Amino acid sequence: MKVSKILKIVFLVLLLPLGMAYLFSLRCRRRWPWPEGMQQVRYAHRGLHRRPGRPENSLSAFRAAVEAGLGAELDVHLMADGNLAVIHDSSLKRTAGADVEVEDLTREELVKYSLKGSGEPIPLLEDVLPLFENKTPLVVELKAMNGNHEALCEATCAALDRFNVTYCIESFDPRVLMWLRKNRPEIIRGQLSGRLNKYGVPKNPVILWILSNLMMNFLTRPDFIAYDLEYRRNLSLFLARKIYGVQEVSWTVRDPETAWQLEADNCLLIFENF
Repeated sequence: MKVSKILKIVFLVLLLPLGMAYLFSLRCRRRWPWPEGMQQVRYAHRGLHRRPGRPENSLSAFRAAVEAGLGAELDVHLMADGNLAVIHDSSLKRTAGADVEVEDLTREELVKYSLKGSGEPIPLLEDVLPLFENKTPLVVELKAMNGNHEALCEATCAALDRFNVTYCIESFDPRVLMWLRKNRPEIIRGQLSGRLNKYGVPKNPVILWILSNLMMNFLTRPDFIAYDLEYRRNLSLFLARKIYGVQEVSWTVRDPETAWQLEADNCLLIFENF
């Protein structure tokens, strides 16, 4: 047998298991029913915010989304006393002009700070949820920090159980989805991703690469992938859609033409500024 033929056989023997392992790592949950209406609306990123006067993740932004018949996406952090703050960053510096971490605050301390440009308070999740009862749906992003993913999941699910709200949960942290898969499998769950080295968290480049390429899916079994629109040509996202039929959610869409193109490709939208 020729050496070239032997090399081809060896290459195929090595490549096939690796390819199969890669495809298995992208595995998603299939055909789990979504709550009625969740796949028929657009989702306003951090509420229907607008400058000046209606900041992101503010009660006024969420009211505006509901009044416009839109769903909304929001961010949830676990505070030191177990309450849940709705705000994007851990640090309040950008949103409220204070150099403190929301995870270090209690409810009584949080009320001392207001959102820039409005004087509105930073809302708790329990303040936001009544606005959406029996109305439009929510995409709830869990911001796990410092290993608090279990406590964050438990507290958020307990809060959501108290209100008649249609929702799904997403997170960049696969441990959140693993907790949901084990403890609350009935909840629609989504893996947030993109080119994560753009954000530099986590620091480990191998973990960044694995998460950017959705290779924890076999453990998390997401119902949807919420992927950074700028990098949606990712091969792993394409294969997860084509092989496992996972729902794609695109973030953040900022113009109507792109929105129409994505919807024609059966994507759900998280949008802002139009």
